[in-house]
Amino acid sequence: MDDTRIVEAVLFASDAPLLASEIARADERLDEDRVEAALAALRAEYDRSDRAFELRHVADGVQIMTRPEFAPFLERLDTVPVSPRLSGPALEALAIVAYRQPIGRMEVEYVRGVNSTGVIRTLIDRGLITAVGRGEGVGRPVLYGTTSRFLQHFGLPSIEDLPRPDELPVVLRDRVPLEDVGDASTDLEGDDDGADEPAPIDLESAVEAVLAQTDLAPEAAE
Repeated sequence: MDDTRIVEAVLFASDAPLLASEIARADERLDEDRVEAALAALRAEYDRSDRAFELRHVADGVQIMTRPEFAPFLERLDTVPVSPRLSGPALEALAIVAYRQPIGRMEVEYVRGVNSTGVIRTLIDRGLITAVGRGEGVGRPVLYGTTSRFLQHFGLPSIEDLPRPDELPVVLRDRVPLEDVGDASTDLEGDDDGADEPAPIDLESAVEAVLAQTDLAPEAAE
């Protein structure tokens, strides 16, 4: 059987991105080079025939995904799975973690200006962020970073594919050391993740929304 059709079948059956090494397990004749050749053939075939789906590099793997322009049609169908929307506050916190990871809760609260315990718990429960270590400050606070699920959610090949901070309408300032944050978070307002209607904003809009309410200076381009 043709390598291309085997690889295509494996990708269609998977609900998560796959590495070439994982796809190669489907048949003893396959290896990573043959899988990569089959992926290139599929990509060209889909583009040439103007299919409604495409091959995309997501979370260091490859996945067959519907092209973005067809999303409005799929949203009308109850049978098409839809990822739960994040609230505006959750997106704000997620944007901060994405651009400043590894980062502690107090640093997130310093930027947002409100208690973020609830939104961080929400992001952990959704599998979008996870504990990646501990800081050097008092009490060695937990530091958070994004996950492969985060990359899948936003269709990113890797975290390096986030828009550079200097390319965004509003950008993040240099990280604030935890020891400089002090106990400021104890005076913050209660968590605001309980909004009834989630705000349908994207990652860049979340960054802009957070920083539009602050006097944070732009970060210098690296």
